[in-house]
Amino acid sequence: MTHAVLVISDHAGDSSALRQALAFPNDHPFAVILVRSLGAALSRLAAAPVDIILLALKLPDSEGMASFDQVQAAAPSTPIVVLCATPDESEAMAAVRRGAQGFFSIEHLHNGLVAQALRSMICRKGVEEALHLEKEKCRILLESIGEAVLGTDLHGRVSYLNHVAEAMTGWLCGDCTGRPIAEVAPLVDNADHAPVWDAMLRKICADEPVQAASGLILRRRDGQERPVDLTIGPVHERNGALSGTVVVLHDATEAQAANYKKLTYLAEHDFLTGLPNRLLLNDRISQAIVHARRSGMGLAVLFLDLDNFKHVNDSLGHAVGDKLLQSVARCLSDCVRTSDTVSRQGGDEFIIVVLDESDPADVARSAEKILAGIAGAHVIDNHLLHVSTSIGISVYPQDGKDPDTLIKNADTAMYCAKNAGRNSYQFFDREMNVRAVERQIIEAHLRQALRHGEFMLYYQPKVDLASFRITGAEALLRWRHGMRGMVLPAYFVPIAEDCGLIGAVGHWVLREACRQARKWQDAGLAFGPIAVNVSATEFRSRSFLDGVRDVLAETGVHPSALELELTESVLMQDAPGSQATLHALKELGIVLSVDDFGTGYSSLSYLKQFPIDVLKIDQSFVLDMKPESDNGIIVSAVVGMGRSLGLRVIAEGVETQEQCQFLRAHDCNEGQGYFFSQPLTAPEFSHLAARGIVAMASASSD
Repeated sequence: MTHAVLVISDHAGDSSALRQALAFPNDHPFAVILVRSLGAALSRLAAAPVDIILLALKLPDSEGMASFDQVQAAAPSTPIVVLCATPDESEAMAAVRRGAQGFFSIEHLHNGLVAQALRSMICRKGVEEALHLEKEKCRILLESIGEAVLGTDLHGRVSYLNHVAEAMTGWLCGDCTGRPIAEVAPLVDNADHAPVWDAMLRKICADEPVQAASGLILRRRDGQERPVDLTIGPVHERNGALSGTVVVLHDATEAQAANYKKLTYLAEHDFLTGLPNRLLLNDRISQAIVHARRSGMGLAVLFLDLDNFKHVNDSLGHAVGDKLLQSVARCLSDCVRTSDTVSRQGGDEFIIVVLDESDPADVARSAEKILAGIAGAHVIDNHLLHVSTSIGISVYPQDGKDPDTLIKNADTAMYCAKNAGRNSYQFFDREMNVRAVERQIIEAHLRQALRHGEFMLYYQPKVDLASFRITGAEALLRWRHGMRGMVLPAYFVPIAEDCGLIGAVGHWVLREACRQARKWQDAGLAFGPIAVNVSATEFRSRSFLDGVRDVLAETGVHPSALELELTESVLMQDAPGSQATLHALKELGIVLSVDDFGTGYSSLSYLKQFPIDVLKIDQSFVLDMKPESDNGIIVSAVVGMGRSLGLRVIAEGVETQEQCQFLRAHDCNEGQGYFFSQPLTAPEFSHLAARGIVAMASASSD
């Protein structure tokens, strides 16, 4: 590549000397272009660029610094070397101070180093131009990004601010250069308002890594504050020495606002379904009440609870249960208007606020639509699930004038809907409130009864119908209430199931029955097992099996002295799970019976797959039992089926001699009821068991 050298001199000798000095063979030859005046030089520079200019300061049409200034203005990026006589070096030095690359004395142009010097100047100028270009790119980049960028020296004094940093801090770059960054961009921790710069600069000076920091507050020059995030990094020289820092500040105002919006949403909405939660619901009901007062229209609050939802969780797992809740939430939203509010309260409870409804018939139609919508199939992970719901309804203003009262009364009505058979709705009335208060009192007293030992067991004998000998007993729970006296299970067990106490109550019954059975064993009273009823909640509990094992170990009673009674509906809720649990109980040596047989599935298939020992005919079939009646036919069929399967059959609720005779005639194994004995305390049963036979045996024998 040839370097173009423009020589501006009125002396022919200068050109000749330069041509000679630059004529040495090399990889980059020079092409010398000679002009004798400033005007000719400016024209040549305007026509085409050159690589370097050699300028004599004395020209026919210009002289001194004026010549240099015009040439530099015409070719600002081209290196200029001044040609001077030795006595004129002072003027040449002045040109260097104004931007010339250097000067050559005319007397030394024949030196062989001239060519090397020119090449070095050309190369250096190229490097300077490249560096300038890179610096310009960096400047444009720093000014174009949306972050505030500040530069400091090693001591934290500001050396640079981009435009964003100027706007963010309120300082202009020229005003703050050399000032401490803690003054230009004072930062404090949002949590404790402690300054942050000292610790960060100490880490930088020690060349320790500094993590990005968020949750900081920047105080502007005018005193205003804004949230920022900080990133800071060290700047090193080529030899690795630390020379300063680059600081990047990110305005976190929008992110903080978005985060606040997100937190507000999360605080007001259910995380699983995205529906409004109790907090937002109360606000919606309050607004609806204000609207109802102004418009004269009513509003209704519908409290929903899914029927038997716990069975889905227990049998298919919580993941499927959660997806079912999401499906129900979508279904409820589709069943109401956009002006209404669907809310999830937690678990499987939902509340719907229906606006502008004053006619109970319209509210009832809304409830019926919801019942129908929920009853549709829900396809969850290849499972086709069907659920129903119970709905309680309260209406403003007659059932309450504030959100809490309306929700409480709708909840009360929902429990009445459940007790009425589920998959239905009930409007609130004052009687419900009375019953709800009474229920709360019973629940509180139940908890107290567990702590204070107010429960006791009675024992009703089971009798062999052929010999009238006692074959065992059923443990029956009673509650010695301080004010109500002796309370039967039908009064308090449903409440115990609803409030989650049935597990504790059932465990007490099991332990007490086993403890008493062990006492009778030790006393030498030989009769059959003690039967204990097991609720669905207990049987489905994961700790049920371990609880049974613990009680057997604690009391030391032989497992064959314990009989567990379960209803058909409990067993069939989750047949595979029931089968596994029953087999585990059977392996322990426990006797298993199906209680209230005939009122549920009554299926031969499950009787064959479950390790059942005993069938108990429900007392509803024993009542009015005659050969020609339906009840008589059912009892005969059950007895025959049980005997063919090798099961013992017990008839419950035997109260008359005629019933006893019918059962004996149809080969029923055992009977239980008031005809033989009422439920007895443990001491009373001990006396009866010592005789081994019931008193009316002779009167009832054929």
